[in-house]
This record gives sequence, C-alpha cells and structure tokens, in this order.
Amino acid sequence: MHIVMFTDQHPGTLGGMQTSVQLQRKYLERAGHRVTVVAPALRGRAADTDPRVLTLPTIGLGPGEYGMTPPTARIIKTLVSRLRARGPVDLHHVQADFWGAAIGYAAAGMLGVPVVHTMHNHLQAGLRATMPLPGLFQRGFGLMQKRVLRTGEPVAADAWTYLRGFASRAAAVTAPSTHFAELLKGHGVCPRLDVIPTGLDDDVARGLLAEPRSEAHRARPRLVWIGRFSAEKRLIPFLRAVGASGIRADVRIFGDGAERRRAERIAADITASSITFQGRVPYERMLSELRHSDALVQTSQGFETQGMTVYEAAALGTPTVLSDHRIAADLPRNLLWLTDDDTVEGLARTLRRAAADLQDGRREPLDAAETGNLLQSRQTELMLAVYRRVLDGATPQEPAAG
Repeated sequence: MHIVMFTDQHPGTLGGMQTSVQLQRKYLERAGHRVTVVAPALRGRAADTDPRVLTLPTIGLGPGEYGMTPPTARIIKTLVSRLRARGPVDLHHVQADFWGAAIGYAAAGMLGVPVVHTMHNHLQAGLRATMPLPGLFQRGFGLMQKRVLRTGEPVAADAWTYLRGFASRAAAVTAPSTHFAELLKGHGVCPRLDVIPTGLDDDVARGLLAEPRSEAHRARPRLVWIGRFSAEKRLIPFLRAVGASGIRADVRIFGDGAERRRAERIAADITASSITFQGRVPYERMLSELRHSDALVQTSQGFETQGMTVYEAAALGTPTVLSDHRIAADLPRNLLWLTDDDTVEGLARTLRRAAADLQDGRREPLDAAETGNLLQSRQTELMLAVYRRVLDGATPQEPAAG
C-alpha cells in the first residue's frame, strides 16, 4: 500500500502527534508499505531532505517552531500533482485537525481515495486552554472547513460539530484511547471508532527492558515529570504539591515552555525534595529516564486524548501517579496511583502514598511479557486491519478496541 499521512505540523517538530506519526511510519514501512507524510515545511532550518516528507508553504505561528499552511486551492492542486507523480495512492490517513485535515480531505476527493482519520486532539479543551478567544478561533476553523470542503452546511458552531464535519467524510475514524473514543461518540462526532493507541517503539523498548533497573528501592525515590510548561499540563500545581507533600524525592522535570521561570522560582523554595530541570532531551533519552525512574507523575486533567508518556512508562514497567483517571481505562491498574481529587492537596496526598510504597518496595514494575500489547508493532497490526477493511469497503459492526 501507499499511505499518505497529513499532519498540522512537520514531523520534525516537538509534540506527541509528531512522535506518533514517526512511529507509525517506521512500522508501516517495516511491514513493506510506502508512507508519504504531507506537512508544513520546517521553520528556520535547512530544507527537509527526507524524500518521504512532502512539505507545503508555511506561515509562522508565533515565535517558536510551529507553522501553518493556508489550504488554498492552488496549494492543494499543486500537492495533488506532486502526489500523482509519486505513483498510485491507496488511502489518505489524516492525523490533523486544522489545515492539515482540510488539505488531506480535499486532496483525497481529487484523487478519489478514501480517508482514515485519527483524532488526536481534544479540540474543545485544547482551544480553551491555549487560546485567548477560543470561540473566535473555532469559528475561523469552521469557516476554513466550510470553504475548503464546500460542505454546503452552516459554519460549525463548536468543536464537536467541527470534528463531525470531517468524520462524516471519513471511511474510518480512530482514537488513541477508550476514554477519548467514548467522548467523541457521546458528542455525536462518530458512531463507530477503532481504538488504536500510539505504542512504544519495539526497538527502543527491547533495549531498555534488557537493562537492569538502577538502584532499586532507593531511599529517595526518583520521580519524573514530562511535558510542555503550559497551564493545561499543570506543572505549577505539581510543584506546589511536591512542596506541600513534604516527600523526600529526587524530581526530574523534562520539557520547556512559557511557565519555566515561574516553575523555577517555586522549585527554589522546596527543600525536602531536590528538583532539577533537564530541558528538552532526545526521545530515546526521555524513555531511558522513564525506565530508570521509580515513577512518572502525570498531572494534566481532561486534556489528554491518550497520555502518551503514561503508556510509554507502562510499556517500560514504570508506574505512574495519575491525575486524569480517564487515562486509566486502558492501562494495568497495578501500575497506577490515582489521585483522590483534582486539588493540589489531593495530589500531595497521592505523592506521599506513592513515595511510601516505593520506599517500602510495595509497587514492583511489570516485566516485558506483561507490556507487549503496548508496543508499536501491535498498534500497527491493528491500523493495517483498519486500512484493509476500508479498502475492501467493509463496515465494522462494533468498534474495535486496541
């Protein structure tokens, strides 16, 4: 098969969706298929030399590395010509919610190929958390969708109607977790979805799982927090909970973002635990840290559609202090400490419980045999089954689960 994937951001930029696309491409190619990724060009870097990535004109979004491609008729027509030059396309896999989605669906219509759409983004929560005027942005995206796809329908008034506008044109829709699939179904986005998480790279997992864990049952447990330093990820409440808990732990924080200076000021006042900011690190380094830490702490609430770091930790046998209970649906419960409530005090209580369990050896890591279903090779098998069903023209009777 020749699969064309569409994304809102270049796969070389930072983000969970980008990591997911890179992994999916790797294991689809390993299974003998061709994958072309269509994305905005990289900003401020040398031209992308990966022949498997077709880049589109980019307009910068803010001062960082992200950009957008205006979904104009000219850009879409040029893209379709470039795709035709690469030989027959079997299907489009849209892994985008904005310009990448509009371009992917419009190009699919011109090429006469079906669309599989993976919905990565809790759009309603995301816009509210990151945009100053979410309603205005939502209307703008709805106008884009209406004009590019020529829907003949009113402009989508909310995120769920907007997502439904894409899903109604897809041959299949997938979601990265059970809880997000249920949310999409509950809001009428799509009646049937396949649940296919992003897995952990088998190659990386094999090497890390072969390594013995360092310093089992440390006197001071090592906790790791990973993510953007932004309000929806709740780094500041986490640091306040560490201070309020009084635990004696080594806390390593990975990532960067707008809240860094504020986070460093709060961390400087915490004395019982040592807190170090590691910045952005390569993916393999982050996974190694997960493998050799005693626990991950995940603190966002109602925002994640999968919670990739929690899955990655689980695949490596590392437990998680988890604030978003919905993520727990697809994970081994013996690898989780769930918070009592959404407050800083509730997180502090759970941190004390986790630290005590780790110091007493009451929470043992899983072995490799118990985490195999969380690896990317298994998720690629599930996605290939969806592709084949779409190309055969079959309709699922029940939503498949990953």
